Amino acid sequence: MATTAVGQPLSRVDARRKVTGTATYSAEHRIEGLLYGVIVNGTVARGTVSRISVDAALGHPGVLRVLTDFGKLQLAHPVDRLAFYGQPIAVVVAETLEAATHGASLVEATYERQDAVTDFDDPDIPSQTPEDEPDYSRGDPAGALASAQVKVDLELTSARENHNPIELPSTIARWQDGRLTLWDKTQWSQGAARTVAGALGIAVTDVRVHNEFLGGGFGSGIQTYDHVVLAAFAAREVNRPVKVVLTRRQFYYGTGFRPASRHRMALGSTAAGRVSALVYEVRIENARYRTYTDGLTDLPKFLYGVPNTSTAYRITPIDVHSPASMRGPGVVLGNFALETAMDQLAHELAVDPVELRLRNEPTQDEVSQLPFSTRKLRECYQTGARRFGWSRRRAKPGSRTEGDLLIGMGMATASYHNNRRDSSARARIHADGTAEVFAASADMGPGTTTSVMQVAADALGLPASAVTVRLGDSSYPTAPLHAAACTMASVGSAAHTTCNALKAEFIRRAVADPNSPLHGANPADVQVRDGQLETSGARDTYRDILRRAGLPSLDITGNWGPGDADSRISTYGYGAVFAEVSVDPLLGLVRVRRIFAAYDVGRVISPKLAHSQAIGGMVGGIGMALLEGTVTDHRDGRIVNASLADYLVPVNADVLDLDAAFINTEDPQADPIGVKGLGEITIVGVAPAIGNAVFNATGKRLTDLPIRPEALL
Repeated sequence: MATTAVGQPLSRVDARRKVTGTATYSAEHRIEGLLYGVIVNGTVARGTVSRISVDAALGHPGVLRVLTDFGKLQLAHPVDRLAFYGQPIAVVVAETLEAATHGASLVEATYERQDAVTDFDDPDIPSQTPEDEPDYSRGDPAGALASAQVKVDLELTSARENHNPIELPSTIARWQDGRLTLWDKTQWSQGAARTVAGALGIAVTDVRVHNEFLGGGFGSGIQTYDHVVLAAFAAREVNRPVKVVLTRRQFYYGTGFRPASRHRMALGSTAAGRVSALVYEVRIENARYRTYTDGLTDLPKFLYGVPNTSTAYRITPIDVHSPASMRGPGVVLGNFALETAMDQLAHELAVDPVELRLRNEPTQDEVSQLPFSTRKLRECYQTGARRFGWSRRRAKPGSRTEGDLLIGMGMATASYHNNRRDSSARARIHADGTAEVFAASADMGPGTTTSVMQVAADALGLPASAVTVRLGDSSYPTAPLHAAACTMASVGSAAHTTCNALKAEFIRRAVADPNSPLHGANPADVQVRDGQLETSGARDTYRDILRRAGLPSLDITGNWGPGDADSRISTYGYGAVFAEVSVDPLLGLVRVRRIFAAYDVGRVISPKLAHSQAIGGMVGGIGMALLEGTVTDHRDGRIVNASLADYLVPVNADVLDLDAAFINTEDPQADPIGVKGLGEITIVGVAPAIGNAVFNATGKRLTDLPIRPEALL
């Protein structure tokens, strides 16, 4: 049956609620008897609290409690000592936010300080090899690099980045009859329920988390941080609901961040442009109390057909909060190193950067030795180059000018693993012929609710307007975290599978019912359109089937998972990103004039939402390339620029002309709806494409992110 909703550029089903202010976010729920909690943060990076004075706070009108004893809580970090600047040391609970805020300012603490290190370039701090990122090697990379006809060996760095979604981390906690309800800004309601239950020592079945609307996340809501646990703890202690919302400043040291990184990327090549050796070494900052890793080495050892490859991943534990996933986690940094080096190699060889990449296309995944499910990267290069006008690029750096400006073009490859995880969904058809689909996933902004609705509508044979998707409740069927570009492939596939099973159940009932016009028909011949079941001119409807059975509704809960697919195929998304910049050589000012990208991300469920995702990733990539960088005062670990007045992010003037196209393909080997993840890949190639464009404009190979004006002066 031809689909009718999938592939259509539908607007978000929740758009009107969001723009009219009727969508209720975590901090906006009206809960009877609500109190306000404000966290007091420690001001040393390492040590203990020797004394804490709460009398002044308790004496302030409206303040009810000041909680300082967290000894019975199981948190990700130690509770008996300070492991990072900003670690919570108290929670002030008051009748109003103003009273709680002022009360928090009256809490005084003295510390027994210990020597702390917050600079991961400190030579006295040894690095470690994480258990889940062992060294990798194939062939003879050292020998091949030494004998290579052409070599590139670059040192690269990136600054720490902090998440800055519009909505701040916020939680409301309420206890009733020993059970906890949370309204929380989380990207994983069921993960939050497990974490809070473990921290408080209660059964996970006694915790329910609501997260229907999120004002952006970018990874900041994957983990469940102290403020969530402390809101629940405070509510239990005072026996009233408590709301905790972090300030923007607290956000910077109360949740994770993209860790700063240091890279060495060395490539060896033949004179004909065949890359024969790749050596990649990377180091990132970490917390002492917890190990964090992500996929920095994934693309360097996978993306091109390099027979001699080695990667080495190191972490440096220091006295900071633990890093966390941020859009394109790890992969975006490893790819920056790889694609910058590939561009430099193309320059050394006097080969077009696109052509160099084409010469090094692999025939299989050289890490797993598995065939690709689909790999339409050549088509991405071709489409991107044509649509962008790559043929107008001048190979000689600094040779194109407009007035006083230098103009440059650059490109980079993008890729991201197609993550799919076990997921469940419940589908229900009501007596009026409408349907609902339930899953515990979230929708932090990419339009998951809309895309799942499109898949469900086609599976059920209903118009899109007749299907409602319910997300954002931990009591709904199991779903993975809303991150890692796995949601549509996982939750969408579960919805597809479950809705098809529900449709089949209706067909089974119809052909078995003597009172149905379809009685005795072959179920395989029955088609469903607009809620009507038909074959050979005979018709029945969902509504009539339920009416005859005397049922108000019929529902099915189903499951889907990738099974052993990843042991048989290598499935990735791919892209080619092209950027044009102008550089003012007198001011060192880089402006992105336009970006165009072409993507192979499987079947595109919603072109309108997919394009929006691509634009969003490009904006994040511009921030990484030119603006974003967290600054730490290493005397105490305080973040200096912990505000949107000081931490720079792209604004409208920075994103003049962004566009994307999608290669017409799907990946049926990976999942039943043929999709690949889209959310992460859209940022992956942007920073190196911009950096390569700056090189083409100026002839200066800049290897530190963000690219600062002083580096171009």
